Amino acid sequence: MPTPQERVQNIKNLTQSSKLSMRVYATSLFEIMAYTSDLTSCSDKNVHIYIEGDGLAWISSQRVSDNPTPINPLALKLALQDAHPCVVYISRPCQYVGSAKCEQKYWTSHRYAPEVIGSYNEILNDIKSNYTTGSFSLFGYSGGGAIVALLSTQRNDVRQFVTIAGNLDTRYWSNLHHLKPLFGSLNPADFSDKLSKINQYHLIGGKDKIIDESVFISYKNNFKDSSKINHKIFKEFTHNCCWDEQWKTILENILKIKD
Repeated sequence: MPTPQERVQNIKNLTQSSKLSMRVYATSLFEIMAYTSDLTSCSDKNVHIYIEGDGLAWISSQRVSDNPTPINPLALKLALQDAHPCVVYISRPCQYVGSAKCEQKYWTSHRYAPEVIGSYNEILNDIKSNYTTGSFSLFGYSGGGAIVALLSTQRNDVRQFVTIAGNLDTRYWSNLHHLKPLFGSLNPADFSDKLSKINQYHLIGGKDKIIDESVFISYKNNFKDSSKINHKIFKEFTHNCCWDEQWKTILENILKIKD
C-alpha cells in the first residue's frame, strides 16, 4: 500500500504538466486541498467543480485508515481531461493536507455531515466572490456524488450535478453491505423534493460491486417527479474502471453539457 507521502507525490506527478495549479482552501473547519485552472477569465461563466471520492477510508472491514488520502484520485483524473476553461478539483477533508479537526469520523460516520457540506459551500462562495463566476456544474465521484447532490440542495447557482458511481442513498447502501449506518451524515435520498428541481446525470458501472445500480434505483424511488433525472449504465465499468479512460467521450456524447 502506498504511504501517504507516496500518495501525495502521485497527485503531483499527475498534475505536473496540466493547466491546474494547487491551492489550499482554509474553511472554518478544515483546510482542503484543490487544483484549479486560472479562474481570472471565468467571470459570469459556468465553472466545473470535481469532488473526490471517500479515498482510503478503511484499511480493511474492521480497521479504519489513519489517512484517507486516495490511492487512485479518480475525480482528479477526470478533471484533468476536462477541456472547459474553468475547472476546479476539490479533495475531501483530511486528504492530502491535515487539519486540527481531522478526526476519523470525517471519513467514516460523518463523511457527509452538515459541517462537511458547509465547508464546500464556503469554497464555492469563495470562488464566486473572488471571480464573479456565474454558475456551477458539479461532478462527484463515489462519495463525492453524495457531496455534490447535497450541495445542490443548498444552493441556487447549480446548473446541474453529475455523479460517477455515486453514493446517492447512503442508508440503502449501508444496509446493502451490512455496514454501520452513517449516523453523522446527511443522505441525498432524503432531499428528493429539492433535488427534483435540478438537472442531474448519474453514471453507473454495470459491474460495480461497491455502488451498484440498486443504489441509484433506491434513490430515484424517493422522487415523485423524476423528469430531471438522467442516468446511463456502462455495462463493462466497475467502481474504478474505466471512467477516466473514456471521460472525454462521456462528457461530449453522453452528458452533452453545454456551457
